[in-house]
Amino acid sequence: MKTFKKLSITFSAFVFAYFAEIAVNLACGGEVDPYDYYVSYFHNNTQGDEYTSFAFTEMAYLYSEDNVANEAEINSSEWAKYLDVNEKDVHKVMYNVDSATSVKLAGYNGKSINELPDSLHKNTYLLALTKKKNALNYYTFAKSCEPLANATWNEWNPEPRDSTAMETKAKEALKLAMAEENDFLKLRYAYQSARMFHYSGNFKDCKMVYEKYVKPSKSTSAVKGWAEALYAGSVRKLGNPEEAAYIFSKVFASNPERRTQAYKNYYYTSSPVNGALKYAKNNDEKANIWAINGFGNSDTDLESLQKVYQYNPKSLLNGALLVREINKLEQDLIKDNDIAKIGYNYYFSDSGNSKKYEDSMQNLNLKHLNQIRDFAIKLAAEKKYPQPELGTLTASYLSWMENKDVLASNYLKTLNPDRLPEKLLNQYRIVDLLIKSKNIKKGNQFNENDLLPTLKWLDEKRFAENKEQLKNQNYYYNWAGSANSRFTLTARNFYQQILAPAYMKMGDTAKAALAMVKGDLKYQTLNENSLFKNMSYQTTTFWQKYLSPKSMQRLASFKNSKPANDISGLLTKALNILKDDDFYELYGTTYLRTHQYDKAVTMFNKVSANYKYFGPENWYASEEEAKLYANPFIETINDFPKKYVSSKKSINKKVFAAEMLRLQKLTLTDKKNASLYYYKMANAVYQTGYYGNSWFLISYDWSSYDNNSTPKFGYDVDYKKAQTAKVWYLKARALSTNADFKAKCTFMLAKCAQKQIIMNYNTLSFSYYDAKDVKYQNFLTANYQNPYFKELKLKYAKTPFFAAAAGECSYMKDFITRK
Repeated sequence: MKTFKKLSITFSAFVFAYFAEIAVNLACGGEVDPYDYYVSYFHNNTQGDEYTSFAFTEMAYLYSEDNVANEAEINSSEWAKYLDVNEKDVHKVMYNVDSATSVKLAGYNGKSINELPDSLHKNTYLLALTKKKNALNYYTFAKSCEPLANATWNEWNPEPRDSTAMETKAKEALKLAMAEENDFLKLRYAYQSARMFHYSGNFKDCKMVYEKYVKPSKSTSAVKGWAEALYAGSVRKLGNPEEAAYIFSKVFASNPERRTQAYKNYYYTSSPVNGALKYAKNNDEKANIWAINGFGNSDTDLESLQKVYQYNPKSLLNGALLVREINKLEQDLIKDNDIAKIGYNYYFSDSGNSKKYEDSMQNLNLKHLNQIRDFAIKLAAEKKYPQPELGTLTASYLSWMENKDVLASNYLKTLNPDRLPEKLLNQYRIVDLLIKSKNIKKGNQFNENDLLPTLKWLDEKRFAENKEQLKNQNYYYNWAGSANSRFTLTARNFYQQILAPAYMKMGDTAKAALAMVKGDLKYQTLNENSLFKNMSYQTTTFWQKYLSPKSMQRLASFKNSKPANDISGLLTKALNILKDDDFYELYGTTYLRTHQYDKAVTMFNKVSANYKYFGPENWYASEEEAKLYANPFIETINDFPKKYVSSKKSINKKVFAAEMLRLQKLTLTDKKNASLYYYKMANAVYQTGYYGNSWFLISYDWSSYDNNSTPKFGYDVDYKKAQTAKVWYLKARALSTNADFKAKCTFMLAKCAQKQIIMNYNTLSFSYYDAKDVKYQNFLTANYQNPYFKELKLKYAKTPFFAAAAGECSYMKDFITRK
């Protein structure tokens, strides 16, 4: 019971607020983007697009489900070549008609073309089928198989496939294959037979059809690979997963249009790498198996890389695996900056790792970096790989990552950019930019205009890759799904991870803010050019928390200056395409935070009359009660629950600034009542703090984590520590002779002092609630020794306010009753 009484001080004052208003926490967002959760500058398609579906991402099984080749296009091309017709006509009939036309085509007999839509009357494929009856017969047979093969599975109303019908079709296809003399059609009938047998669950006959009628075929058709995939599946089902894995690896290599499916099926076999390798007949097959093994490994994997190079040094698989290892190293070694965390969910994460463990991991990662660099140097020197320059680029980039600037530069100097293919040239320019920017990253003085040509090029690249998205811009910024936004992410990372932090180190917050905006603009033109609606969470947070009146003033001068052909001009241009409302609303807010209410009014007067000022919502409340409204001029004894008001009594920032300016003036012109004006002003700024009902007049978010973090931003002197309120309560009390009024001031002074005690001890950590914890005991002692509570009890115990507060405020009771 005694322990509970002690704890009530903490819980009544702080913990209730912690839990009750966690719903107002605005520091949240959507799901983590699987393509953007670590800082990367090395594009995963630098070696080409052949294997980008298997690029590194720890948050997805595959980087992309897309295949490098299209099955429908391949099949259409083979038919067009066989019948000497237009490939587009084949594609249209096979893959691009509506369901009604598809039904009619299934019954097409070569005599009823007029019954088909007019758009098909001159279709060269259909006309050719009309002339070649055996080809038409296969077409109609294949159409009859499709409903069985493509039957959809409804998990709510599962119906088994018609295995009997499929078995019948399989046998019919086998007879037709045996009777067909044309190799093109014979192979396809055999494929249909194998497919129907496989889907019906008759894996033994599926295997037989492949071995007897597909495998011996000398055709180079892609259909052989499709049939081989069915064969692999049957081998697996018949009890040999290791051989099945080997066969799937062959399909992976031979059929790029089925590559991702073969990759998945390889892993569905759960076969170890050595299990598949024992069936490999040559070095190329061994290289493919090791490559698949590497693509499925999200951990560091030097072995797969070395094995593929050993067995097939000319294969592009080497480049794909090398780039994967580079991206893994980026995730392990490049730390995102505090002002621009990549993911919102990492803002409050704490791994809890000891420094010893972190140092150990760092050493392992650096060891791996050196091993990969050695491999890259070997790849470049031996020139067996088609693009040996990739090895040199890798060595340069990894040296930059390791902070070996001279070495990185020396590697890069050995390359001739004029002779590099496009993707390698793009990466060359990015690495060159990073090396030139090393002094920037350290926060040293630098000639920023040396970077201008490359940054203009980077703008062109990112705007070009986002052209298709331009019509469907999402103004509530979302980077999710950025798989193909490589230059966009590179630009963002450079501006926000390198340039903005460098400006901050040099004390230039305004330019840092410009860099943050520049990093976010994905489009050259904007449909709706609101400032905050076009910025990421990271940039919006930076602007709303770091900027002061001084930095806003400098930003305003940038906005109003003539465009210049330098970095400042490049950065300012990004700001100037955005409307002014958000800018001047924030400008006014910075003056609210510094209590320059005359200037705040001036800035708010520049904001459009219909502008909607920020207002939070309580996510746990009903829809009609969710919106929260501020009135900082009300008086409260308890901080919890927060006493919000109705919309009719609410006060926005502009009205608040005007009223505070009026009160400020009255403290000078009406000396007789100055104590009352100071008291009202003190109450108002107290209510704009973390514990008040009007926190969103000076802050743009409220988080349950706020009270567990040390003061960091300029306005925290009021938002977290209530310092200005304390000064004005002291003035109000000093100017008054009324004991009850003085009691109110003293009580509020005690609350202000308590806020600073909270900041000193960061009490909202449950580890401190152990009654034996020294830090917790010190925290309790500091609260019990709050001088204003002592003074309240000593001097004002007989006032009406003291009685009211004692009856309403639970933690005041703790102090009163404590012996």
